[in-house]
Amino acid sequence: MPETTGGTAAPSPVTSNETAGRPPTGLPPIWSGPLGRASIRSVQILLVAALAWAILWGLTRVPLVIIPVTIALILASAISPLVRWLTGHAWPRVLAVLASFVAILAVFGGVITGIVFLIRSQWQELSVRALAGVDQLHAFLNNGPIPVSDVQINATRDSIKTFFVSSAFGTEALTGLRVAGEIAAGAVLLAVILFFFLKDGEKIRDFLFGFLPAGHRAKAHLAALRSTAVLGGYVRGTAIVAAVDGLVVGLSLLILRVPLALPLGVFVFIGGFIPIVGATAAGTLAVAVALISNGPVAALIVLAVVIGTNQLEHHFLQPVLMGRVLSIHGLVILLALAAGTTLAGIIGALLAVPLTAVGWTVIKTWSGRDAPALEPGGPASEAPA
Repeated sequence: MPETTGGTAAPSPVTSNETAGRPPTGLPPIWSGPLGRASIRSVQILLVAALAWAILWGLTRVPLVIIPVTIALILASAISPLVRWLTGHAWPRVLAVLASFVAILAVFGGVITGIVFLIRSQWQELSVRALAGVDQLHAFLNNGPIPVSDVQINATRDSIKTFFVSSAFGTEALTGLRVAGEIAAGAVLLAVILFFFLKDGEKIRDFLFGFLPAGHRAKAHLAALRSTAVLGGYVRGTAIVAAVDGLVVGLSLLILRVPLALPLGVFVFIGGFIPIVGATAAGTLAVAVALISNGPVAALIVLAVVIGTNQLEHHFLQPVLMGRVLSIHGLVILLALAAGTTLAGIIGALLAVPLTAVGWTVIKTWSGRDAPALEPGGPASEAPA
């Protein structure tokens, strides 16, 4: 009971921290000031950054495992609606997974087989046109706006020939064989992981979330649902955009009677899965083939088509099909592409944007910044893993 003086309660003693309007920190004075608290927070940030760097370093040491797992997770998010549709029509889950799995393999296998047969059937025609195209290019270099002499052309040709007969090229060829073996092993591992993600995704997810504290499991499940919706929407939207790019460029090549028009259109489609730069880089190959086989006029037409398709993609298709799914600024996409390419080459470029979108979705869910477009409840909200 506080002492009173004349019926009025005497003020209780207060600490200096309470007088300043701040709760007591329990820290020595050197750490309780603004500079001390900033130092503590800086150390915490450095520790988190060091942990993130160590995790990234460890993941880049085992690409043969991490890359197939990541690709399988993305593909499972895109394929899971088909599995759900089949199970909703009284198909057993194992049979639905097998049917979806075989359908995807048949599509990829058919595309690759078709490309191989088209290249073999048109290779002779391309070789004949290439010889004539090289002669035209030679004449253009000699008589163009910036003339290039035969001496310079021969010097460049000799340097290229020297590289192909040197030991460096042999080393690169051996490296290529090793990489081809790793790709084959990764493809088999990818197929196995994808099958189990589609079949037992919910069990795998519940097992992993079981290691979290009980208070965080509900939020983790919500983040997983929304991340699955983002991944599935990204893959399906990117596939539509890439298909439009490949179809427009392929039809243009067919109209201009450029050899390998269909394989080049498929190559543009594959390149479309790398945002911003993929379809343009693949279109450059189409321009080069048109230049060699059909001459400068056809190459300029193909270049105009590639540029027009690129503008259509950036200003209409991407915002309409994936604007609500990604909600990421273009600068962030560029930085993610640069970081992914540096860490894992072409595979990193393919995976950088979807992984960044998932990371942003998890951050928004965990911090309470919920996006209405990603609310669970629809078919896309069910996670495969």
